[in-house]
Amino acid sequence: MVLPLGFHSDKPNQVCKLLRSLYGLKQASRQWNAKLTKALQENGYKQSTADPSLFTKASGNSFTALLIYVDDILVAGTSITHINELKHFLDKSFKIKDLGNINYFLGIEEVTTASGLNLSQRKYVLEILKESGFLEAKPAQTPATTGLQLTHSEGSLLEKPEIYRRLIGKLLYLTNTRPDISHIVQQLSQFVDKPTSTHLTAAHRVLRYLKGSPGKGIFYHSNSQFKLYGFSDSDWANCPESRKSVTGYCIYLGNNLISWRTKKQATVSKSSSEAEYRALASTVCEVQWLHYLLADLGIRLGMPASLFCDNQAAIATGENHVFHERTKHIEIDCHIVKQKVNERLIKLLPIPSQKQVADGFTKALPHPAFAIFQSKLGLHDLLSFHHFDLSKLQTRS
Repeated sequence: MVLPLGFHSDKPNQVCKLLRSLYGLKQASRQWNAKLTKALQENGYKQSTADPSLFTKASGNSFTALLIYVDDILVAGTSITHINELKHFLDKSFKIKDLGNINYFLGIEEVTTASGLNLSQRKYVLEILKESGFLEAKPAQTPATTGLQLTHSEGSLLEKPEIYRRLIGKLLYLTNTRPDISHIVQQLSQFVDKPTSTHLTAAHRVLRYLKGSPGKGIFYHSNSQFKLYGFSDSDWANCPESRKSVTGYCIYLGNNLISWRTKKQATVSKSSSEAEYRALASTVCEVQWLHYLLADLGIRLGMPASLFCDNQAAIATGENHVFHERTKHIEIDCHIVKQKVNERLIKLLPIPSQKQVADGFTKALPHPAFAIFQSKLGLHDLLSFHHFDLSKLQTRS
């Protein structure tokens, strides 16, 4: 607490009257972040350039990393001694509460076994189902009907649109551990301004799908290789109203899915090849960012990231240095693909459409294809005896 700038008084022992709680001020979070960042940097921690909420410190053979969300801090490291020193420093500086080994963080449940780490949001899913009245609903096999295309004109406007908006907001947060619903949630989120009964019915279908497997989450293998590769795809002119395409990609580190996205493209593409090339550009930017992030974590990848695309024309555009008439209308930023191919950051490889993992991020799939898509994402159910021996479950940092 400091006196306001420009305040002058000749009277001694004056105090400021607190008119509002510090938590009620807009600049409170920024001031707290600046204070915490300064304290960590003075203690030898380096702030990541790729993710400002990540702080790392390498000392000899030990490595410690902090991930910060406002005033919640997640600590991981190779030396328990250095972790204890950090906790003592933070407690001395800010009076922290040590919650011990991680098992629940920001609504995400964490369970470790000898084979790896599982992240899920089972409690969060059950809360959504209970609030929406779908705890006893009949489960659905897929989150969306095949070939689903939503528009603003279908159905009647909802009398209470805030119910739809609240539900979509919760489903958006759920995609942190459920990439299998990313596409349909992206589609539904386009109609939060004026939702209709048709949109609400489609959202209820997602709830019925979640009812069948509330405990599913992403499983990360502990013995995975440090090899980066990804899949890029697009659905040309997917939107029936704007005719814009949808970009979908997923990126793996070894066998572990670490990044994915479903997003409508900003401009209309004249061909499917152009739409695929724009999707490649988005994927390349993500790969570049992951390289920066891994470097901050002390991981250097010795080979280019393999990027699989099922469109030969898009691959040829990315590798061909000749300027063609049919590609001159494409924005300059899309040609980052060519630059990164030349820099050997990525290597473009063809893949059959039947084996394109990112296909499920661009369209609603039928049940057989969706089951294959889901299996390739590495989703496991904590309550399934096919993946875990429940007697051996344990939590640790």
